[in-house]
Amino acid sequence: MKIKTGDNVRVIAGKNKGKEGKVTQVFPLQERVIVEGVNIATRHLQARSGQAGQKIEYASPIHISNVELLSPKTAKSGRIGYKLIEKDGTKKKIRILRKKGSSEDIE
Repeated sequence: MKIKTGDNVRVIAGKNKGKEGKVTQVFPLQERVIVEGVNIATRHLQARSGQAGQKIEYASPIHISNVELLSPKTAKSGRIGYKLIEKDGTKKKIRILRKKGSSEDIE
């Protein structure tokens, strides 16, 4: 997956379009991510013996295609690509942010 835990992303589709947040959890097999403060769902728990009922709010997963990565340096968003660079005789694969006319290293 091109988006990792700790990345800042912007939602580009759905009811939370335009919101930004940090990725807290990634589910690669389902191609979904959890972004803090986005796609909040409410679960109502029924009262049990001696305990009051309550509402629990939690962040639901959102599909990976509905988010785009924000650059940590310039706060621009875009598609992600990979680039092989050679450093001290070893090849390293880094992520880059593809923007029209330029590309920026994310690392």
